[in-house]
Amino acid sequence: MRPFLQVENLSKRWGEIMLFENISFTIFEGQKVALIAKNGTGKSTLLNLLADKDSPDSGIITLTNDINIGYFEQIPNLNPENTVLEEIFESDNQKLKTIKEFELAVSKNNQNAIASISAKMDELNAWDFEVEIKQILTELKINILDKLVGGLSGGQQKRLSLAKVLINKPDLLILDEPTNHLDLEMIEWLEAYLEKTKSTLLMVTHDRYFLDRVCNEIIEMEDNQIYRYLGNYSYFLQKRDERIEIQQATVSKAKNLLRTEMEWMRRMPKARSHKAKYRIDSFYDLKDKASQKIKEENVNLNVKSARLGKKIIELENVSKSFPGVKLIENFSYKFSRFEKVGIVGNNGTGKSTFLNLITNSLQPDSGAIEIGQTIKFGYYRQEGIQFDPKDRVIDAVNKIAEYIYFEDGTKMSATQMLTHFLFPPETQYNYIEKLSGGEQRRLYLCTVLMENPNFLILDEPTNDLDIMTLNVLEEYLQAFAGCVIVVSHDRFFMDKIVDHLFVFEGNGVVTDFPGNYTVYRNKVLEDKEKQEAKKTANVSKEKPKNTSNKDTEKRKLSFKEKREFEQLEKDIAKLEDKINTIEEELNSGNLPHDKLFTKSEELTQMKTQLDEKEFRWLELSEWEQ
Repeated sequence: MRPFLQVENLSKRWGEIMLFENISFTIFEGQKVALIAKNGTGKSTLLNLLADKDSPDSGIITLTNDINIGYFEQIPNLNPENTVLEEIFESDNQKLKTIKEFELAVSKNNQNAIASISAKMDELNAWDFEVEIKQILTELKINILDKLVGGLSGGQQKRLSLAKVLINKPDLLILDEPTNHLDLEMIEWLEAYLEKTKSTLLMVTHDRYFLDRVCNEIIEMEDNQIYRYLGNYSYFLQKRDERIEIQQATVSKAKNLLRTEMEWMRRMPKARSHKAKYRIDSFYDLKDKASQKIKEENVNLNVKSARLGKKIIELENVSKSFPGVKLIENFSYKFSRFEKVGIVGNNGTGKSTFLNLITNSLQPDSGAIEIGQTIKFGYYRQEGIQFDPKDRVIDAVNKIAEYIYFEDGTKMSATQMLTHFLFPPETQYNYIEKLSGGEQRRLYLCTVLMENPNFLILDEPTNDLDIMTLNVLEEYLQAFAGCVIVVSHDRFFMDKIVDHLFVFEGNGVVTDFPGNYTVYRNKVLEDKEKQEAKKTANVSKEKPKNTSNKDTEKRKLSFKEKREFEQLEKDIAKLEDKINTIEEELNSGNLPHDKLFTKSEELTQMKTQLDEKEFRWLELSEWEQ
């Protein structure tokens, strides 16, 4: 394998904070690499350096043969004045430029331009590429091509930015948290796409199933050291534990030896002989090794929760709609003590509305919601909290409480609590505006749990939290002496936490599924396969052969049935012509994205009609004319 990207002795400081110093690693062609590190250690900064969006303080980044890099950033860098279509095709890629010209010619019905550009499309072999582009846009639900980028929501802009990067087919694909703002179906599609792509991949993600299935190597950045693991996430966990054990044993051994050497140093006369110099030098090396800290800092989340009474939350025939949209209809449920519920469903099916209903932020159109007197909500919202950026970290915690009480009766100061949340004393007086996105989310989580809730609502808690924090949060939630509702696109997190799911199916339907996300998804796929098999069986079903029995003897067609038989022949011929026409249009590459989707649906409907008519024709043809 040839090296695509080489990093040598790279260093970067953010104000007074040293993010990383003298780190080195190489990415080889064809590798799919994940970068793992704690929040605030400079993961996004490192990706910005590799993508030439920023400059290092020192060190060298070498790209082999000027390879093409595609970079998906956490904050999209798009032109708000462009339409979605213009933004997608804004590229130096010759094929993309030609496809853009073709799409514009089609939209203006310029036949001369269509003819000349079609020849160029043939020459560049761009037709298949155009079909792939439309598939990517369809999977990421980008179907408003004439809308201005500035008018899109944050999630839509993120998906547009991701589509733009994938469409350009770079040699090296750099992705910073690509699964944020994607629903579960999109994540599964992207997972399959990246598994098949020939692009070399470097990715930061908190989605452990995604990481496990896509990446074949992991780079861990810790304490200005780079550790490489030639395997997936499961392999990484095993080898990381082994590495830490070896380091701990080495430091422990060095400390024991240091005690002996310190005694010798104290006994040495001031005028030390030349012979002992090597041992003195060795002492200082040993002292450095013994003073190493194995930073296995875990977030201590065993915060005391308020007492939970018998009555939790009871919903009876609750309905909620907005103009033209039915979100929840006649939903009833009684929450039990200590249960943990996951919420899944496509965007716009009512998940956030449900959370607002049970917290009294919204009132139902009909039905009743009763909340127990002892219930104390802790609501971790997707949009986060608006900290005062000029506040210091310690100020944000002191506004809630100066002391935090734990289940065992002990208490902890705000400073100690922040230290447990991986904010060491030297960073507690930093301004919040200097924190990374992940550090701000961790601080927000700290403030939610400090209020001693007994009913936790977590809306996309995994976004922007590092994997180390997520592991500890999962352990806390499993032992949490209260109720939990989780809305998350992180399948690993959901599988580990929830006992059952509320599935928001759309049009007001909410079902209670007994199992975690993986069980649910497997059931959905199994049901889909059964439906497909049933449909195939119905289509291929043939009339049983006639026997000599009188009951199975052929009968003559009635006048009405003869007319039906003749009409069926005409209908079948017309449907076959229409299907052939649509298939030609779909394969031509001339259709704009919105028409492609419409025509695909139309084709499916027509094929279903054809199957039904052909089966009826076969049935009538068995009888005497």
